[in-house]
This record gives sequence, C-alpha cells and structure tokens, in this order.
Amino acid sequence: MESPPLVPAAPRRSLSVASRLLKAISPTGPSRLGWLDALRGIAALVVVFDHSSYTFMAEFRRELMPEFNTSRYGIMVFFLVSGYIIPASLERRGCVRTFWIGRIFRVYPLWTAVVTALLAADLLGMAKWRDFGHLSAATVVFAHATMLQELLGTPSLLLVLWTLSYEMSFYLLVVALFTVRLHRHSAAAAVISAVLAAVSVTAGVVLPASALSGLVGTGPLVAFASIAMGVAVCCASARSSVLRVFGGVLGGALALVLVSFNGTVPQWEGLVILAVMFLGTAVHRAENGQGTWRHAAGASVVVVACAAGSAYAYGDGDHFARRGWIVAFLLAVLTFGAGLASRRRRVPRMLTGLGTISYSVYLVHPVLLAVIDHTAGRQRQDNLALEAVFFAVLLPLCLLTHQYIEVPSQTWGRGLARRVRPPY
Repeated sequence: MESPPLVPAAPRRSLSVASRLLKAISPTGPSRLGWLDALRGIAALVVVFDHSSYTFMAEFRRELMPEFNTSRYGIMVFFLVSGYIIPASLERRGCVRTFWIGRIFRVYPLWTAVVTALLAADLLGMAKWRDFGHLSAATVVFAHATMLQELLGTPSLLLVLWTLSYEMSFYLLVVALFTVRLHRHSAAAAVISAVLAAVSVTAGVVLPASALSGLVGTGPLVAFASIAMGVAVCCASARSSVLRVFGGVLGGALALVLVSFNGTVPQWEGLVILAVMFLGTAVHRAENGQGTWRHAAGASVVVVACAAGSAYAYGDGDHFARRGWIVAFLLAVLTFGAGLASRRRRVPRMLTGLGTISYSVYLVHPVLLAVIDHTAGRQRQDNLALEAVFFAVLLPLCLLTHQYIEVPSQTWGRGLARRVRPPY
C-alpha cells in the first residue's frame, strides 16, 4: 500500500499554479544576470523557511540552528548579490539622481504597502505591532522613513526590515565612492572589503550595540540622521559638482558611523556585512575588467578568514551559535561562488522567476506569519504539510504584489528618471 503524500492535493495544485506563473514572469531567453536572480530566489526561500519554521517546524528548527543558521545563510547571499549589482546599477545610469529615484521606486512602494497591511491587520485584531517602549511615534516614523531604523536604535516594525538598513547604508557608501571618483579604482572595493573584515576581528570588544543611541538618545540621533540623510541625498543629486561631492561624503560618513557604532546586531557582524557587500563589488569589478581576479581572490580570503574568526571569538550569544553562523556564512560564499562559476549556463526559468519576486517574498511573508501566529497560533509539533501550505499561499500572493505594486512603481520610477536626468 502506498504511503499518503506529505503535501495535500490542494497545496500541490497551488504550488503547480505558482510554478507556472513564476516561469511566465521570468525571462524567456538566456539572461546575463539570470544566475543572480536564481541566487536571490534561493536566498528568499531559505529566509522564509527560517522564519516560518518558528510557526510550523519548531522542533526541527531547534535541532538545525546550532548547526546551520538558515537566516544568516539567506541574508549573506542577498548581501553578496547586492554588492555585485548595486554599484553596477549606479554606474550604468552614470547619475546619482536617477540612481536614487530608481532605488526609491524600487524599495519604498512595496515597503509602504506591507507596513500598511500590518497596520490594518493590527486594527482588525489579526496581528500586533511591535512594542516600541518609550519611543515616540515621530521617532519611529522618521527612523523607518530613512530605512536606517535598525542603525538608529529603533526596533523594526517587521523583523526582516533590519537588513534594509544595511542595504541603505551600502547605497550611501556606493554613492560616496561614485561622487569622489573612487568607484572604478581597480583595487578600491577589494581593499575596502578586506579592511572592514579585518576591523571586525577587534570590533567585538570595543563598543556595545546601539552605543550612540545610548550616548545621545534615540530621538536626537534619529532627528540628526534624518536631516543628514536628506541633505546628503539632495546634495549628491545636485547639478553642482561641489554639492555632489559634499552630499556623497556626508552620506557615506553617516552610513559608516552608524554601522560601526550603532547597529543592533553585534558590531563585528555589521562590519562583516559591509565587507561582504564590497566583496561582491570586487568580484563584479574583476569580472568586468575593472579590477583583477587577484584582488578579488585576496579580498575573499581576508573576508572569509576574518568573518569566521570574528564569529568564533564573539559569536555565541543571544543572536546565534558560532558554529551555525560560520557554517551558514561559508555555505553562502560557496553558493555565490557556484553561481558565479555557472553564470554562463542557462538558468531554470522557475528560479529566475522566483528571483524576480524575491523582494515581495522577503517582505510579504512576515506579515502573513504575523496574522497566522496571532490568530491560529504556532504548532506544538512539527507539521511539514502546513509548512507546504504556507508556501503554497505565499508564492501566488507575492506574484500579485510583484505584478500590481512592484512593476508599476518601477515603471513610474524609470519614467521620472528619464524626465529629470541632468545633462552632466
């Protein structure tokens, strides 16, 4: 007698529909960057499993996390991909103003929709906001508006938003290098990556998390950072070369100070995150003849060694176990390396399609989980069927948010960028 399937028929049909739709939105021909989409898709699925396992696979999660930290694996792959593609995006445009317009219309519309959905769920009694303690509503709003909230002593409305703070910091640093004309220096990205990684080895014993917030207060720090970031973005987008340099340097300095002295993750890990993103940039430089593979390989060795050393020295604590973090980090680097090595091969369309909607997958799944946790509650025993049902519901929903929120907003952003592009 055959064993019953682990996944019920309805979820299987939903997954089948989702897979067909994923193929439909993915490129029909070979794509030079299809391997990056595939990596984003894989990373998104791993992060979703990490978070959903709290609800549906808690026992399995407790066994797995000390050996392999799935969350850190997924986000490190994301950061490597961002480091590879974001500087290339800025240089392709050749204009800071259009770069920021592109980023704003890429990131904020879905972010706004997701935060609005969470607020609606809270008002309907289907989910619950995080407790912000003594922080004022204005502080929380302005901190999140900059997307630097995790570096400003303000808890994120959704747990996954913390990584966007590091993404935004990287944008500011990339713009800084672009405005001072160091972005194409053959060894710049590799050197920056190696230096950040090396500093991380000693950073674990220097300052506590959110040190600046503790020193000056969260409210004043949020006010200062909001103004500084607004000035930095506007000046870096100006016609005047002097203002562009001033804005770029101001934004880069703000990002570096906040990551170094006010992150909520351990200080060493924040520096490793920046090092990982600049490592992705060094790889892109080498692949496109703007740097050497020797520089990229040297940076890789330094980053891997220093990241593993930092995690070994400081890794055990409230956030994670050192062994699980190190294994996840090494596997993330190997995954990126495998993707790079196979970049000229045809990538399955389902993977590129999943990568296309990965931002929706990343932002939408915690809202869905918040509703499930608040209404149905978490499972007491592992339930693989419910885990599959969750994915079967999530993927079609993300296809809709991608199609009706992400695609239109990016189209509007491209149109605006064409109209306001300066003549320099």
